Amino acid sequence: MDPTQTGPLALTERRLHWLDARQRVLAQNIANADTPGYRPNDLRPFGETLARASGTALAVTNPQHIASPGGRAPDARQDRRAIERTPDGNAVSIEEQALRVAETDQAHALAITLHRRFMNMFRTALGRQG
Repeated sequence: MDPTQTGPLALTERRLHWLDARQRVLAQNIANADTPGYRPNDLRPFGETLARASGTALAVTNPQHIASPGGRAPDARQDRRAIERTPDGNAVSIEEQALRVAETDQAHALAITLHRRFMNMFRTALGRQG
């Protein structure tokens, strides 16, 4: 049995790939902060991406959970939340992009930690250490 094909590990790997793609999109936004007319991009939320790939929506097991609408592929799309524009038409807010980069970095650290713990659990179950 390949442990990387199990639910938790496969999910963390998909999350890591999505976070990597998002970090590239955010870096591109920051790099174009001075480009006239540039509009920032972002990926669709991971929950939407996951729902589209699996063909099902995320389960809402508690009425207080926020339902996730269906989504499309995780392609970069224009960020419609960008409301500020400079006189040259650029809508990139460095502060907003920095917050998103930090949020993505934290999510990446969490996903890496979960992946390592799952792998250690499999190693322990197989009687291997290290």
